[in-house]
Amino acid sequence: MRANAARALASAAGVALLPLAALAQTPAAGADTFPVVTLPGTQLRHMRSAATGRDYDIQISPPADYARNPSARHPVLYVLDGQWDFKLMLSVQGGLTYDRWTPQIFIVGITWPGANPNYDSLRAMDLTPQATRRLPGSGAAPQFLTFLRTELIPFVEANWRADPQRRVLMGSSFGGLFALYAMFSDPSLFAGYIAASPAVSYAGRAAFAQESAYAAAHKELPVRLFLSVGELEPLAGPVQELIGVLSRRGYRGLALETRVIAGERHSGNKPEAFNRGLRFVLGSR
Repeated sequence: MRANAARALASAAGVALLPLAALAQTPAAGADTFPVVTLPGTQLRHMRSAATGRDYDIQISPPADYARNPSARHPVLYVLDGQWDFKLMLSVQGGLTYDRWTPQIFIVGITWPGANPNYDSLRAMDLTPQATRRLPGSGAAPQFLTFLRTELIPFVEANWRADPQRRVLMGSSFGGLFALYAMFSDPSLFAGYIAASPAVSYAGRAAFAQESAYAAAHKELPVRLFLSVGELEPLAGPVQELIGVLSRRGYRGLALETRVIAGERHSGNKPEAFNRGLRFVLGSR
């Protein structure tokens, strides 16, 4: 009776029940006997940076129509924290392209190699613009920006048909903080910036100080910027404060879109933030 009930429930859920004998023959701890999951159409390159002295894994996904259009140049999305967000962006961009919100693009993920890298420590080094005692090695954003400008971007544009007029930088948390740092340091390096939940409270609100210094010397900020935060995260107040500052500045050339993502905290807001951000900086308008 119980077996029949189980089969009925499995059938309703679309699950096929295997005979017990078949289950018994399934290796209990033989994961290494099965092929690993890969991301079709992607490449992995390794770079040693002279600017930072560190190694990086560069994850590359060319546009689906790259081979079919040998004369076309494509936008490039540079994704910080590629260890988490490269594969996320493959799905997000796939949906946006299918729905014709955005063109076919390159996705370039940037992460750190090794068997067991300490991502918390590494990203605290490369993605923060100012050193703090709490995070040893922090404050290397200037060197990391040099790596992007003088090593990674030239490498990508020398090897693929990438459009230098349509570069986009995307990051969340420390990555979002770095995106803002890069924008105020060298706004012309990228045409678009996507900063999701940027850690603007870091190091005594260094992001506010950098923006203020930029505003004192510049009246123009000719970029497209998407700035967002989760409604329920501690950064909601500081990020909205920065949104207010940018809105009041009236920078000439700045196309700004902001979003407070309802019902989300610090990490869970990324799929919507990245989706909306990419639509804003590269979508049809």
